Amino acid sequence: MQSPLPILALLFNALVWGLSWWPFRAMHGAGLHPLWATALMYCIVLLGLLATRPGTLRLALQHPALWLLAFSSGLNNVAFNWAVTVGDVVRVILLFYLMPAWAVLLAWRILGERPTPMALARLLLAFGGVVLVLLPPEASWASLARNLSMADGLALLGGFMFALTNVLLRRLHTVPGPARMLAMFGGCCGLALLSALAGAAAGMVPGFPAFDIAWAGVALVLSLLLLAGNWALQYGASRLPSGTTAVVMLSEVAFASISSVLLASAQLAPRTLLGGALIMLAALLAALQRRG
Repeated sequence: MQSPLPILALLFNALVWGLSWWPFRAMHGAGLHPLWATALMYCIVLLGLLATRPGTLRLALQHPALWLLAFSSGLNNVAFNWAVTVGDVVRVILLFYLMPAWAVLLAWRILGERPTPMALARLLLAFGGVVLVLLPPEASWASLARNLSMADGLALLGGFMFALTNVLLRRLHTVPGPARMLAMFGGCCGLALLSALAGAAAGMVPGFPAFDIAWAGVALVLSLLLLAGNWALQYGASRLPSGTTAVVMLSEVAFASISSVLLASAQLAPRTLLGGALIMLAALLAALQRRG
């Protein structure tokens, strides 16, 4: 009988990310902006990786293509963490999970994989769901862009960069895993720090606050959970078909949605539920196609 541990490991990673909005909002409430929080946490994670695998930096520098991976994964985290902190959690998660649709277009452009009719159908499903989520009832198509909030834009950007990260990981599959991991953690730390500094200079982001155990303790615990979640993801994904991994990871949407209703009294409008169902159906079909 197949061990349930890989599935449980993936569920743990999905749980960490599905609930991550809560500690980010707690830190924000204590005075630590999500950009500073992201930079701080990934600095801790990065130092931990370098301390346990000191030769990884030299290995990573041998592969210049990892700079693009660092950029895409860093911007993905910056956008997602900021969005779930200031926006409606369910709406942000749904827009972020437009990722499989972006992946079709990026794989076509970067990997030369022409989309099949089924892939195009999934694309239409996903974008149809986005329209339902973003467009208020009785609003015109012309007003779609005007109804985008900053959190919506960040969620869409985060999902696009996540798709780019996944496509780059496929292209860089011959690069050793520790080097890819270092690039991703370094990108998250570096992009968050640069974004926070630029935002502070422009007056959009408050400066780094004085030390407060209220946010420092949360940041440390979440850093450890992110490390454990990353290990769990690698453990589970390396032992299961990619399609199975993608299906299990969709549980993040359920964790985020249920927790936001219970902890933040979020309201799930029928239009949002229908749009979310279309987006999730597109993601599920993409995952099932890769199953095996």
